[in-house]
Amino acid sequence: MLQEDKPTAQTHVQGNDAAQPKQTSTARSSRRALELGWGMRLVTNLCRLLLGVTFVFSGYAKAIDPLGTQYKLQDYLGALGLQAYAPDVLTLSLSVLLSAFEFALGIFILFAIRRRLVSKLALALMVCMTLITVWVAAANPVSDCGCFGDAIKLTNGQTLVKNLVLLLCAFVLWKWPLGMYRFISRSNQWIAINFTILFILLTSAYCLYRLPIFDFRPYHVGANIPKGMEIPAGAPQPQFETTFVMEKNGVRKEFSLENYPDSTWQFIDSKTVQTKAGYVPPIHDFSIQRAEGDDITEEVLSRKGYTFLLISTHLGVADDSNFGDIDQIYEYAQQENIPFYCLTASTEKEIQHWEDITGAEYPFYLTDETTLKTIIRSNPGLLLLKNGTIIRKWSHNNLPSSEELKDRLDRLPIGQMPEDSVAKTITQVVLWFFLPLILLTLADRTWAWSQVVRRKTRLLRIRKERRSKAENE
Repeated sequence: MLQEDKPTAQTHVQGNDAAQPKQTSTARSSRRALELGWGMRLVTNLCRLLLGVTFVFSGYAKAIDPLGTQYKLQDYLGALGLQAYAPDVLTLSLSVLLSAFEFALGIFILFAIRRRLVSKLALALMVCMTLITVWVAAANPVSDCGCFGDAIKLTNGQTLVKNLVLLLCAFVLWKWPLGMYRFISRSNQWIAINFTILFILLTSAYCLYRLPIFDFRPYHVGANIPKGMEIPAGAPQPQFETTFVMEKNGVRKEFSLENYPDSTWQFIDSKTVQTKAGYVPPIHDFSIQRAEGDDITEEVLSRKGYTFLLISTHLGVADDSNFGDIDQIYEYAQQENIPFYCLTASTEKEIQHWEDITGAEYPFYLTDETTLKTIIRSNPGLLLLKNGTIIRKWSHNNLPSSEELKDRLDRLPIGQMPEDSVAKTITQVVLWFFLPLILLTLADRTWAWSQVVRRKTRLLRIRKERRSKAENE
């Protein structure tokens, strides 16, 4: 237990000599907090707000997308040559635990829970993260650090600057932890601690079982894939520079197009490098190909009406527990003349094995593995397109049932764009998590203030009685 969270000396029996050292230490800690000037207290609480909000947002953005965070961890391990030593169950567990730790740490900072311990943990975390981003900025093993999941993309340089600022904030909190104003008393902090940890772990479990409740990727519900692939008129184009290696009289030199030599020089080789990046559309790597190599992307995306896309990165590791539901949806699609494609990056052997164990009769087409992971966080998962627009996404754990497919899609709720909005989802998160914490804080502060009022009232009454007694004597 932390000294600043222990009962004050006033709550101990004055004659208890054994308690005196603790009382003195606690009083000294309280005096140090009070001795901080208002400017230092203001700086401390501003650092607390910046660090806490960043941790909460960053941790939550990763917690709602455990698979995306796992993919990023695998990218880091791959850059270090360690991916082969880290099984998927380990990287997924680390994904969930690291996200939960960061989110919980942010909440504890904002509510000043266990101030000394939390400030030390925050500083240790930021030291580790800053060292990693120094390496990332220098070696450039990944293009995006993944600090905020898919919600916000930062360059490696921007990430380093961000972490240096947060490291400074963490140092301030570590130096003056008692400068953080505490909203919840020690006796009730266990409620906030357990509630926070339980909430974020259940959130990750729910998003693993279903799909992320917030989808920041370019293939979110409502996204039109063809439009996402378009390059706007006037958008900056990539620029390239070609260098030619020429030889004359045994001497080799490099030339550009501007100073290309005469015909007396013999061509040896040429090199083309990109000198300036151009506009990259949100969707730039989506393609559907037959095993023979024919591209049918335009055919699928330009079709009017509905299209089912079953997505599986690798069928060899796909969950086959719900293959019966997939087969029922395929049969429904056949009855309604709706195209049904399975997009995968699997080998021919994996596809054959899937057909053998599930009895699948739908056609299989090839798509890039990274693209499939980006489209949906489920293996397998199901998309419903309408005129090239994604209107529904399902994990294999909550596929539409036969009762939901008893009519034409245009007459069914699942054939329409869902009414759920981002604002509605944010409101639900606030009501489920932040509102209970705020109510706990208000109740705690009300009780603490009432205790102060009662104590002052009692002291005034005692003084009044003593004064009256003295006057009577």
